[in-house]
Amino acid sequence: MKTIGLLGGMSWESTVSYYQFINERVRERLGEQHSAKICLYSVDFDEIERLQHAGAWDRTAVVLTDAARRVERCGADFLVICTNTMHKVAPEIEKGISIPILHIADATAEAISDRGLKTVGLLGTKFTMEQDFYRGKLESEYSLKVLIPDEAERDLVHRVIYEELCLGEIKENSRDNFLEIIQNLHNKGAQGVILGCTEIALLVKQKHTDVPLFDTTMLHALRAVDIALSP
Repeated sequence: MKTIGLLGGMSWESTVSYYQFINERVRERLGEQHSAKICLYSVDFDEIERLQHAGAWDRTAVVLTDAARRVERCGADFLVICTNTMHKVAPEIEKGISIPILHIADATAEAISDRGLKTVGLLGTKFTMEQDFYRGKLESEYSLKVLIPDEAERDLVHRVIYEELCLGEIKENSRDNFLEIIQNLHNKGAQGVILGCTEIALLVKQKHTDVPLFDTTMLHALRAVDIALSP
């Protein structure tokens, strides 16, 4: 079994989900008392969040590259960055380490392609929804058409992520708002919707809607298990 490197804490609420999904799948695959071999480094998200909103992405890259090196020194065979947004600086992190990065957009796009879908909606932070580092990868490398909510809806999604979900607050009215946005994306042609922030699945689950959802946290974690257990 390979050792999975987790770069977490962004936020720790969703890093818990990664740890749980990975260990549950390893036990499911191998049985008995098996669990995953994991090296986890968790950053202080307050520092990252302030740099994000200041637009200081070069400084976030420095912080996360240092953290990734610590994971590598711990013995990880590959790196899982436990957040969608911070894949914006994945190329910079990759240059600073010698182990490969399992990109969250690759794991997500592969699951979408397996379902035969061509047009998907994307929810996430405003950085993820509006900038090219995530949408562009889906569109250019996987030929997916990606739809995003309108500006007011993007503002709402972003606010709920940072002011509620990252703090562990789950509110019914916020779930209702997200479900309405998901339905709006579906009405505009989205065959499914990507939960493109690792905290969103804490609020919205497949049982809440008939629109196919792609939980990036779970897909990323389960793909990591596939790699860890591969020959």
